[in-house]
Amino acid sequence: QVRLVESGGGLVQVGGSLRLSCVVSGGTFSAYGMAWFRQPPGKEREFVAGCNRSGVLTKYADSVKGRFTISRDNAQNTVYLQMNTLKPEDTAVYYCAADPISFTVRTSISNYDYWGQGTQVTVPS
Repeated sequence: QVRLVESGGGLVQVGGSLRLSCVVSGGTFSAYGMAWFRQPPGKEREFVAGCNRSGVLTKYADSVKGRFTISRDNAQNTVYLQMNTLKPEDTAVYYCAADPISFTVRTSISNYDYWGQGTQVTVPS
């Protein structure tokens, strides 16, 4: 059974930084494309950032380009999301997700078979 566990969320001031981590167990991490999604309060879940199996290919939502960086360590079965210059609109529950099929980076929720439980990020205005 594939399990994803996120950590690193919290309360941070405007302009601050956080690094989220997601550890994957029970599967072959290096065979998964990985992504971060988020769900702001009262809104639908949305794609934030993704990377392919090697981490060489990455893709970002326009709203986070230049501020967020996704990376992965296949030896540690972990994917990261470095978030800098945080804004109130970044407030959301952040989820990591695994795509066991694609060799590229896909952005649709339906492409991801495995999900973590989420971690809350709050940036008060």
